[in-house]
Amino acid sequence: MRANVFFIFIFGALGGLLFGFDTGIISGASPLIEQNFQLSVEQTGFITSSVLIGSTIGAFAVGPLSDRFGRKKLLIVSAIFFIAGSLLTAIAVGFVSMVFARIVLGLAVGAASALTPAYLAELAPAEHRGSLGTMFQLMITAGILLAYVSNLAFLNHNLLGVRDWRWMLASALIPAILLFVGGLVLPESPRYLFARGDHEDARKVLVRLRQDKPEDVDIELKEMKEIENQPKGGLKDLLTVAKPAVIVAVGIMFFQQLVGINSVIYFLPQVFIKGFGFDPSQAIWISIGIGIVNFVVTILATMIMDKFNRRVLLMFGSVVMTAALGILTILNYTLSVQQAAIPTMLLIATYIFGFAISWGPIAWLLIGEIFPVSVRGVGSSIGSAANWIGNFVVSQFFLVLLAVFNNNVGGPFGIFAIFSFLSFFFVKYLVPETRGKSLEEIEMELRKQK
Repeated sequence: MRANVFFIFIFGALGGLLFGFDTGIISGASPLIEQNFQLSVEQTGFITSSVLIGSTIGAFAVGPLSDRFGRKKLLIVSAIFFIAGSLLTAIAVGFVSMVFARIVLGLAVGAASALTPAYLAELAPAEHRGSLGTMFQLMITAGILLAYVSNLAFLNHNLLGVRDWRWMLASALIPAILLFVGGLVLPESPRYLFARGDHEDARKVLVRLRQDKPEDVDIELKEMKEIENQPKGGLKDLLTVAKPAVIVAVGIMFFQQLVGINSVIYFLPQVFIKGFGFDPSQAIWISIGIGIVNFVVTILATMIMDKFNRRVLLMFGSVVMTAALGILTILNYTLSVQQAAIPTMLLIATYIFGFAISWGPIAWLLIGEIFPVSVRGVGSSIGSAANWIGNFVVSQFFLVLLAVFNNNVGGPFGIFAIFSFLSFFFVKYLVPETRGKSLEEIEMELRKQK
């Protein structure tokens, strides 16, 4: 793949970097904000979760808009919201202004989570769609890791008399501005252009993207033409042709959250502080270690994504997560706190491996693949919104569950093990295989199921 084409996919996936960065940055900043603004624990918790309110709204709203106005324009709009939200969080003066800023930021995060998978899927050739689509999840993990590093870099450094947590939050402006600039030069989705009747511009974009295999341009345009001749019902398609896709998108996104991933991303330091008596600095370093595992394994996923069927990888991930969490639960109820600490750390790393090689990237990849072009934006929005709702449930109740089980991490992680087990059967019986198929082939298979 030529450098300029690779550049397009990197910039297209920057929404994932900001998604991950803004997810991870609050873990280090929230204790400092709580102290600075003299907030209650409940207020601090709401600041953390308020971004999920904006994310759910952003995810729902952006789909119909992207189907109407295009993926590129909405990506630029989400970049503007990223810039505004990052700036507003950095200059917030109290609880209310911080919540407002986090909701604005959430609108951008939700929009990016719905837009980017569909956009990357529509740009990528069928044989490389898995690896290129996985860039979104790779960018999420890179963003989380960068957020952890930013937290450490600015901690206790009140530069120019400005509090450290403000610098942490303001650092998100850099990738946000990059996304905005990238959005100006990124091409519009050729499939969106073709569906809108702009066939010539669709061809120009494909010629630019398929420089290594120019013969594919006419093949893809022919497939788009076949889909163009199919009856289109807009939102009606969601209840007919796309109904199986809606079930898969919602289910796979709920499971991605219910296996507990964001309990690790948001609360891992508190797991080791409350559950094992570690001091805060040790707990932060454990988070960074887990963040590195997440990032490195996602790179591996990018390399193998087009070599193995999506369903095989998903079921493999379910088995690994179930085993790791199940053993973790048993150990934490049979060993002393001191004996269980190191094995718990290793088992969480194993769980992260299982997630990052499968459910992390493939869930986002699938919601960009399985919907008909006429409702791809709306469909991706529904899947993304389901992810944020699941995220909200897990993040709101994890610490409550930890307290219910007397700070024994085996309790909540045992519940996540059950959902990991159930996820295997969801994939086995409901998730279609999409590897190596063009988006048009996937759509025609859906229409045959109607």
